[in-house]
Amino acid sequence: MTETPNGVLPIDKPLGWTSFDVVAVARGALGAKRVGHGGTLDPLATGVLPLLVGTATKFADRLHTAPKVYAALVTFGSETATDDREGSTTREAPVPALSAAAWDATLAPFRGPIAQVPPAFAAVKVDGRRAYARARSGEALELPARTVTIERLAIASWEPPGLRLLVVCSTGTYIRSLARDLGRAVGSAAHLGGLRRLAVGALTVDDALTVEALRGTPHAARLREADDRILPLADRFREEPAAALLASWGRSS
Repeated sequence: MTETPNGVLPIDKPLGWTSFDVVAVARGALGAKRVGHGGTLDPLATGVLPLLVGTATKFADRLHTAPKVYAALVTFGSETATDDREGSTTREAPVPALSAAAWDATLAPFRGPIAQVPPAFAAVKVDGRRAYARARSGEALELPARTVTIERLAIASWEPPGLRLLVVCSTGTYIRSLARDLGRAVGSAAHLGGLRRLAVGALTVDDALTVEALRGTPHAARLREADDRILPLADRFREEPAAALLASWGRSS
């Protein structure tokens, strides 16, 4: 009988899946009882979801606190209840007519340590209940701001109404909140139109296995392929985002 491997298995989470959907597939595919994940991704998002297999589950906190790298699409013209494209529109405003230079000046206050208010539909707890559960029940929530760090915020393209950004940030940062706040900062309205996580610490999308590859082959073959992808613990808990990935975006801003 093949032993269940222990280590970190990076998965490229598909659009529309929850993080727990991926965990459930991995448990069945690997025949492993102990599988967790190293950082939730919303169903709207795709990209790197590190799975912790076997004894690696005890180190989940180390991946949760690793820096994250995202490619984000901020869509201007409307704000939504969830701060992303899946929510109902709550406010509309003209799309800003800004140059690249003006955008750089707008982004400057969002770099470094910032105070950020989480979305009302967030997993943070308020008086013992998840904020999203209270918001769904009709409560008007005013969540307290908390300090997060955006280490890098760079423009990939500006094709109105969409602003594409590269974001390197600390744990606890909501890219949905960043999109909302950018809209307000330019006197407009905005929401998160798309999100792909490119890296968690040193793990990148190049390391990741697709869900289809994991579940679409016979059990023994899945285990063999996973053995090639399940990575040693010592190498996977480095905190820096992958340097090669970031180098393609030019000088740090």
